[in-house]
Order: sequence, then C-alpha cells, then structure tokens
Amino acid sequence: MKREVVIGLEIHLQLKTKTKLFCSCSTDYIGATPNTNVCPVCLAVPGTLPVINDHAVDLAVKMGLGLHCEIQDGTRFHRKHYFYADLPKAYQITQYEHAIAQGGYLDIIADGKKKRVHLDHLHLEEDAGKLVHPTADGRLSGAAYSLVDYNRGGTPLSEIVSMPDMNSPAEAIAYITQIRQLARYLDVSDGEMESGSLRVDVNVSLSNPDGTLGTRVELKNINSLKSIERALEYEIARQNRVLDEGGRLVQETRLWDDVAGVTRSMRSKEGARDYRYYVEMDLAPIDAKPDYVQKIRESLPEMPWDRRDRFVEEYGLSLEESQQLTDQREAADYYEAVVKAGAPAAKAANWMRTEVQRLLRENGIDITEFPVTAGELGKMIAKIEKKDLSNTQAKDVLAVMYSDRLSVEEAMKKCGASGGKITADALRAVVEKVFASQPEAVETIRKGADKKGAKVKFLQGLVMRETRGNADPSEAAGIIAELLK
Repeated sequence: MKREVVIGLEIHLQLKTKTKLFCSCSTDYIGATPNTNVCPVCLAVPGTLPVINDHAVDLAVKMGLGLHCEIQDGTRFHRKHYFYADLPKAYQITQYEHAIAQGGYLDIIADGKKKRVHLDHLHLEEDAGKLVHPTADGRLSGAAYSLVDYNRGGTPLSEIVSMPDMNSPAEAIAYITQIRQLARYLDVSDGEMESGSLRVDVNVSLSNPDGTLGTRVELKNINSLKSIERALEYEIARQNRVLDEGGRLVQETRLWDDVAGVTRSMRSKEGARDYRYYVEMDLAPIDAKPDYVQKIRESLPEMPWDRRDRFVEEYGLSLEESQQLTDQREAADYYEAVVKAGAPAAKAANWMRTEVQRLLRENGIDITEFPVTAGELGKMIAKIEKKDLSNTQAKDVLAVMYSDRLSVEEAMKKCGASGGKITADALRAVVEKVFASQPEAVETIRKGADKKGAKVKFLQGLVMRETRGNADPSEAAGIIAELLK
C-alpha cells in the first residue's frame, strides 16, 4: 500500500552567548572540568532566582526574523516538569503557550525542487546537563552507573518547531542544512552537530489511506546529518513493515543506534499534560516592542538564499556554483571582493571552487584563515584574463602566495613567471625545438597514424613545459598544427 511519509523536525539551536540563559556562568563548557561552570542558580539551590540574558533574547528574535516569523511581545516562560538526573530543578524553564516567534517558513531545495516548509514557532528555553557513561564507547548500554555534568545546564537554546511539511529524508536534510546556514549567517550559533550546538528530534509518521496523519514516532540520539538520513530510512521501512503485516504502531520515543543501524523503543511519548506546565512567576514577560524588533530587523545581513539567487542573476553563475559560494557568509564576502578586485565572475568562481578550496581542505583551515587576500587573488586572476599568466603558472604562483604570504607580484618573481606573454616568433622557435627532439612522434603524426591524437597532445605538453606554461595553449596548438602539415 502506498503511504506518504510525513516528517516534522524540532531543532534545538544553542545560542552564541558568553553566559547562560538565567545566570552569569560561562557557556564555554567544551573541555571544561565537569561541574565547574555552575552556580547556585543553575544548580537550583533553593532561594535562588533566575535573571534573563538579554543577548539570548536578541539572538532568538534575530533567528525568528530570518525565518519570517512574527515576533511576539510580552511572552512568558513556563516550567516544564519531568524528573531526570540531568535536570537539577526537576523542571525546565521554557516557553509553552506563547513562544517569542510564531509562524514563519523556510524555502528549501531538495531533489532539484523548491519547497516551502512552514514553521509552528520558535521558542527560548534552557538546556539540561549531560549524562556521562563510563564505558569504552561512552554509551549507556553496558554502563554500571552514570555521572552527570551540569556545565551545559542552563545554556540558552532556541527550539525551532516545523510543521509536518517534509515528505522525504532528502527534504529533512535540506531543511536542517539551511537552518544551520542561516544560524551561521546571522552569527546566532555555530550550528555544530558534533559538539551539540545543533540537535534534532525527528518526528515521522505514515499517512493513513484517507489522508490523515498516522501514528507519530519521535526519534532521538541522532548527532549527524548522515545519521538522520539513515535513521529516517530505517524508521520509514520499519513502520511500513509493521503496517503491512497488520500490526499497530504506537506513539513513542525511539533511540537511534548508529552502530547497529536501527531504532529502539525508549519510552511512550509524553503529552503536554504529563509535563504539568505552569507559568514561571520568577521571570517577567519578555519586552519585544515594535521599535526593538525593527532595530534588530535593520541589522540583518542579506539572507543566504537571497544572496544565492543574486549570484545567479548578477554574476551568471549556475545554481550549484552559487550554492557552494554562498554556503558560508565569509566565503561569499571573499568571492565578491575577488570580483571587485578585477577578476571575471566566472573565473573567480572557478578558482574559489577548485584551487582555493583545495588549499583550504589540504591545510584544514577556513576561508577566514586563508592568508591570500581577496584583492591579491583578484589581481592574479585578472592577470590570467590578460594572458600575463597562464593557468599552469597561476597555480604555482598561488601556492607561493599561500606558503610564503607574498603578493601576486612578489610570487611571480619567485616563480620566475615573466608577467608577459611569449611572442609568436619565440613560441615558433620552441615548437621547432620540440619537433627536433621528438622526430618519431612528428613522423607518426605526419603519416596519419596518430588516430586518437595522443602524440599531438604529447607535443603540446612538451611545448607548455618548455615555456613554463607561459605560452597561450591555443596559440601553441595552432603553430604545432601549422608545422605538422
């Protein structure tokens, strides 16, 4: 039976603040000694009172505006009650009935098609601590006991809740990827799944024959995009199998076992009643008046999808090229600076996506750490366009610019690049010299025995090597063809 896959996502995005949501403890918990970034407030010592972090509110509003949400004034926090060792208060301070950002949407591209995913809301909440299991792989299974580190507890999160608008793992991945990209563009979060700055709870169901939603299953413990894709593929197949065999699905939370590649039942899914929500009276309503919201709106940069589309229209790039160049805000800024320095848009894109990307990858650095300035790279590419440098020479020049931190002019001198095109007479002399050194190849070509043109390419390569890449390849090919007649 054909059933439609229905997916909704809850993305927990750790906001980039120096201190926690309700106290002044540091949020820099990665690598910190357990239970050192804590205080009476985040440890829930009786009598302590929370104080809202205004910067966290600013970042949540900024993210909400980027997602086309309506920002709400006077929203309140609630207490969400559940008992677990990583939650010292036995409740979490979160927003329940009135989130700070309502509605909104995100347009994604998946499988070559554009699709609009609607949002339910974005709300603020505090993070829990972290359980540590003293086993070789850090997993709960096999552990005799668990330890808890409260350093992360109280870190500000924005939870972004989508509507169940996605219908495939590819759409879910595209949505998460674009949320992460937006968070980085806005400098709201680093969005690193590996460190826990971005965590995703996946809700998946299969539609009933009458089109209504089927039983929803929540998937947790997924810490990479690849794992989310695998977990969804497994769970969709599992649910179809259960229904095909006449079984009944239950609403539950399941954990993803990345090693075994399966989901396992964790607990029945709680409802809002189970959490016994009520208003947090120790915190005043959040003040988000129109003038405050407008000030943040005016501070927003160009959105990544707008920049992607502009690059296609303004610079004549393909969608794939534009997506790659605008994936990171700093990379997009760098590219536009290269073009401004005189490089043709298409050539600048090609060099950014090939040679620059190769150097970044080989050296394990980011574009923000790339020592070659956009201005110098633009000058170098402009020299290629003017035929003052060949592509072969330019690769050597760029390598020296990178390694020795030199300008393009200094690197050209060090590489022995003349900075001028070889004359036609000089190039003809080089071709004649190569012919003299390779009489057998020349004779084979003249007899018409070089059917695939391998010998001709061989001679062309020798000419380019002899001129150290300083010859125009098309001009060299023309002289070679002329002298072979």
